[in-house]
Amino acid sequence: MKTLHPNDFGYWLFTQGSNLYLLNNELPCGMAKTLGMEGLQAMQIGEWKNHPLWLVAEQESDEREYVSLRGLLSLPEDEFHVLSRGVEINHFLKTHKFCGKCGHKTQQTQEELAVQCTHCGYRTYPVICPSIIVAVRRGHEILLANHKRHYHPNGGMYTTLAGFVEVGETFEQAVRREVFEETGILIKNIRYFGSQPWAFPNSQMVGFLADYERGEITLQESEIHDAQWFSYDQPLPELPPTGTIAHKLIHTTLELCRAEDNQKEI
Repeated sequence: MKTLHPNDFGYWLFTQGSNLYLLNNELPCGMAKTLGMEGLQAMQIGEWKNHPLWLVAEQESDEREYVSLRGLLSLPEDEFHVLSRGVEINHFLKTHKFCGKCGHKTQQTQEELAVQCTHCGYRTYPVICPSIIVAVRRGHEILLANHKRHYHPNGGMYTTLAGFVEVGETFEQAVRREVFEETGILIKNIRYFGSQPWAFPNSQMVGFLADYERGEITLQESEIHDAQWFSYDQPLPELPPTGTIAHKLIHTTLELCRAEDNQKEI
């Protein structure tokens, strides 16, 4: 980051964890001196509406009112991603002020996004945790789970299965393992669908579609409250919000269910 000059101009991203500051439902825009930001630390992380987007170093004492990044999922994908980038960079800089090798202070490098130890020279880059997320189809049905964190006495949200990739594991192995661990179901025909940065705080969601092979639902009770097969042509439970890769996976799978059911009628 650099010290802001009075005439530095653009949109300004203030973050606190996975929350950010909006002024009249928009990122603040203007010159640093006009917005009273002279002397603060900031770095340009991209563009917003064809102007520079600056990430401002998180302020320890800040009376601004912040909103959750999750509440902005309805934004265009490119805009949501650049905000996620800012949140993740902020998380990285906050959690890597000291060297993980020798414990001395680090400083941000000038030539690339990294921090380097001022004592031993060890360099660290932003940490991204790969996670898989998968929609499983069985004919005209989709497998959806109500995770314990989403449970509500009136039902709560049902979504696809997901989990972190373990050391030495391929994405496909992680997909098979997570589905089996959480539901006891074996799957086949695993294929890549898409990905989504997920800044809560630093995940990369890698999405897959898969087909049911065999097995009966057996819940991993420490993680899952309920899991069921839902037919595409019957009422569905509460689903993840628009803008999430889970939402895209579910609706793509429902279309596949519909297509297979229609094919059987021909």
